[in-house]
Amino acid sequence: MQLDHSTLWWIIAGITVAAELLIGSFYLIMIALGLVAGAIAAHLGLSEVAQVTVAALVGTIAVVGCYMVKRQRPGDPPARADRSVNLDIGETVYIDAWQTDGTAQVKYRGANWVAIHRPGIVPSTGAHRVAELVGNRLLVDPV
Repeated sequence: MQLDHSTLWWIIAGITVAAELLIGSFYLIMIALGLVAGAIAAHLGLSEVAQVTVAALVGTIAVVGCYMVKRQRPGDPPARADRSVNLDIGETVYIDAWQTDGTAQVKYRGANWVAIHRPGIVPSTGAHRVAELVGNRLLVDPV
C-alpha cells in the first residue's frame, strides 16, 4: 500500500498535535503548522525537496514568532510578590524608625515583623506598602 506524500504530512501533523495535547508545549502547535504547510505543498504538487523546505520555513517562522511574542509579554510576578498567592502584598505598615542595618521593626497582624527596603532606596519613616515577602521579612516601598 503506497501512501501519498500529503497523507504522510497530515499523519505527522496529527501526531504532533496529539503530542502537544499530552505535553502542553505550544511550540509543537507551531511545528504542526509547518507540517500542515508541507501537506499543502504536497497537494499543490511541489517536489519533495520543496515540501520539506516549505514545512521547515513555515515551522521555523511560527516558532520564532511565538517566541518573540512570548518574550515581549511581561512575566508573572514571583509568588512572593503576587497578591493572589500572599494576601500581605499591598497592605500598609507604619515605620517609626529605621535601624543602621537597614531594617525596621513593625507591628503587623498583631506580631512584630522585620521590614527591609529595596536596595538604592533611602529609608524614610511613615506609611509603607508591603511589596513582597523575602523569607520572614517584609520588603516595603514608601507610599
